[in-house]
Amino acid sequence: MTLGFFFACLGAAVAMCAGIGSVIGVSRAGQASAALLSKDPSKFGTVLVLQLLPATQAIYGFVVAIVLLANIGALGTPVALGLEDGLTYFAMCAPIGIVGLISAIGQGNVAVSCINLVGKQEGQVGKSIMMTALVEFFAILAFLISILGVA
Repeated sequence: MTLGFFFACLGAAVAMCAGIGSVIGVSRAGQASAALLSKDPSKFGTVLVLQLLPATQAIYGFVVAIVLLANIGALGTPVALGLEDGLTYFAMCAPIGIVGLISAIGQGNVAVSCINLVGKQEGQVGKSIMMTALVEFFAILAFLISILGVA
């Protein structure tokens, strides 16, 4: 294994840091969902959508990591990578790792507020989903940068 291969694999691990943010965001939204559902179980479908939205960043990080690992042969025969190549792969994984981590936590916070809003005013479901989904835009930009860099 070369040092470049090591840094590329480390980049895949960094991309998966987006999953940490998803865990935090989904769990916070899940707590708010449980509180609302204890009062009104009929809102399960609505709060489930709001709770699931922060999970997408983990999917983006996973896709970037898998594409990278496939490209460098980590899932088969490893490719000999120079240090510069490995560091480049590492750097290209950073956008989804960092932005995904932060945006999933932020999206979870927005989801909590929106779950509380839906609990008080059920007619605000569409607006609540839109507000929560807007945070996703930044994760999508980071995903595009990372996937273009590792593909």
